[in-house]
Amino acid sequence: MFPVILLIAATGIAFGPLLGPVYAMAGCLASASTGFAIGRWMGLRRITQLGGERMTRVTGTLKRNGTLAVFLVRKIPAPFTLVNIVVGASMIRFRDFIIGTVLGMGAFVVGLAGFGYQATNALRDPSPGRLIGAALFVVVPLTIAVLINRTFSRVRPAE
Repeated sequence: MFPVILLIAATGIAFGPLLGPVYAMAGCLASASTGFAIGRWMGLRRITQLGGERMTRVTGTLKRNGTLAVFLVRKIPAPFTLVNIVVGASMIRFRDFIIGTVLGMGAFVVGLAGFGYQATNALRDPSPGRLIGAALFVVVPLTIAVLINRTFSRVRPAE
């Protein structure tokens, strides 16, 4: 239940720009899988009782669209654990959940873990090169994520 953003940045600080994103993604997948299992255990009926009609529509959309739906859900700023529980209850396949999570969070994890590492280096040695490196670790992956998101929003039909 700890904010995943802080954990990803801390992992980048602790393990550097190469292993940091790998470990951060492994941690995200472990946490996501736990939430998914809780949602599967709770079941769709309990989740829809708690969330009402809107939750019924969300879980139906998730099940119909699989990997793409999980990818898009990862672009929405929502509580990580809650999203994992809802997706688990939606009866989506675990494989689709994992693939969608990796694709949806990949650029974010690389950017944030790299930024955490570069930011600590910039604080130790605030040279222009270090500051530019820290900025690039955020700007490049997030720009790619925005471009992918725009592409998918044009492709998906409006409701």
